[in-house]
Amino acid sequence: MTIDSLPQHAPHPFFAVTDDQLMIDDRSIADIARQVGMTPFYVYARTHLRERVEQLRKVLPSEVHLHYAIKANPSPAVVQFLAPLVDGLDVASAREMQVALDAGMAADLISFAGPGKKPEELARAVAAGVTLNVESELELERLAQIARDGGGRARVAIRVNPSFELKTSGMKMGGGPKQFGIDAESVPQVLQRLRDMPLEFVGFHIFSGSQSLRAESIVEAQQKAVAQAIELARATPAPVQMLNIGGGFGIPYFPGEQPLDLAPIGRNLRELVATTRAQLPQAQLMLELGRYIVGEAGLYICRIVDRKVSRGQVFLITDGGLHHHLSASGNFGQVLRKNYPVVIANRVRGAQREVASVVGPLCTPLDLLADKVELARAEVGDLVAVLQSGAYGFTASPLAFLSHPPPGEVLV
Repeated sequence: MTIDSLPQHAPHPFFAVTDDQLMIDDRSIADIARQVGMTPFYVYARTHLRERVEQLRKVLPSEVHLHYAIKANPSPAVVQFLAPLVDGLDVASAREMQVALDAGMAADLISFAGPGKKPEELARAVAAGVTLNVESELELERLAQIARDGGGRARVAIRVNPSFELKTSGMKMGGGPKQFGIDAESVPQVLQRLRDMPLEFVGFHIFSGSQSLRAESIVEAQQKAVAQAIELARATPAPVQMLNIGGGFGIPYFPGEQPLDLAPIGRNLRELVATTRAQLPQAQLMLELGRYIVGEAGLYICRIVDRKVSRGQVFLITDGGLHHHLSASGNFGQVLRKNYPVVIANRVRGAQREVASVVGPLCTPLDLLADKVELARAEVGDLVAVLQSGAYGFTASPLAFLSHPPPGEVLV
């Protein structure tokens, strides 16, 4: 039996329920909590990470390389587990680059993106031999100076701020004025300057948005990304070797959302492989996915420390909260807050049900993990599980807020 009846939420693809206990493989969350010896904690499931990569491999053309974007979840244990399952790793800081290298990924299969890379970060990346996705003309000049000073010849890809955006995406990272990448109309001029620099041009990085649940929007963005790369390739100083067309694959978080249909994306990519082979024969087509790989394979677990009723409303007060899981709380006050899927882990369905709010211990009304949701009736000592917590959880939260202890992280 799986969690297929969460009120108003899409069916969850991974976690099973046995004897009313939320399970990871053949272990209950309650047993895992006893072994961890503390709450709150994040738990990530190896089986589910592997299943997600296998699901992608079945749908995506074998010619398309699959990269994991570490920013979604940089836990060293998670990265080390995923490294041999994927074709490359994408990082957004020097620390993430070190995690990727420590995981055993070859340097030439690691790419480093992000605006505002400091000179010392650039020097470390050049020395390591990773590919740098260049975000500005000044960054390009700095890399050339590193080479002139004897610091090494950088492998560079131009990050393009495309002339389009990923429609229906949660965050738009391309189209219009953006801090990311070089505007597409300026790229030919930048490529001309690059010809006279001691740098190795390897390709393009075109990332237009993230967290989309509409296959047709992703298909359109991928088609436009390949078309834009083909157009820009007319000005390159060397053949395009890599073409990273980003990700954007979303997962359902909120009531009414449904899982992304991969089938039309796979069909479209097969056509784009043929187009790329014909127009850019040396180019390797790449996808950069983070949230889609890890998001649904993680849970945030906290324990109920108090139960109270205030003017008829039940509050389950836990030892976790927004300082550990900012996105589930509503990111410090979304105008329209929505609930992540939440269950009582040790009594998922429960003989008795109630409507309750799950809150944390922080001295702010924003510390809200679930607002007026139907749950099994819970008592002090029971465990709350917040699903869809494998991405942008631990490291995307204000862990020092109000000086409470940080949560644990385990891979099982």
